[in-house]
Amino acid sequence: MNEVWKKPPIPLDAYMKMVGHEVGVSSWHLVDQNRINVYADVIEDHQFIHVDPERAKRETAFGNTVAHGFLTMSLMSIMSYEVMPVIEGTTMGVNYGFDKLRFLSPVRAGSRVRGRFTLTEATLRKPKELLSRTNVTVEIEGETKPALVADWIGLIYFA
Repeated sequence: MNEVWKKPPIPLDAYMKMVGHEVGVSSWHLVDQNRINVYADVIEDHQFIHVDPERAKRETAFGNTVAHGFLTMSLMSIMSYEVMPVIEGTTMGVNYGFDKLRFLSPVRAGSRVRGRFTLTEATLRKPKELLSRTNVTVEIEGETKPALVADWIGLIYFA
């Protein structure tokens, strides 16, 4: 079970008052070569820039292997579990997609990333369905330019 469900839930009105505010920043998450290799196996993308450190060092401007952009994006889930509150009465939340997603900087193997979450919208679409929009910036430790920025949409359902 994700740790998110162990947090004490907050009332819906308290969540709605978070709109326009930064909700929080996750802990740092290591993106090491092993994580990149496992991800490459899962999605069957073994391009050398991801899985061959020697060749990536020789033949790219990165100086090292880099994570797949979608790997970095997928880490937003665990980051959100650390930061985003659970709303009282929630039965489930689903990923509804993105209105914007941009990969701005490569995440080099051995880097650590974290997510910064700002709630930008919370709209009841139906009595038991909330559309939640969050601006997420995934930062790379020690770098000024983020790995990615996203306008992430979720649907939250209530009992």
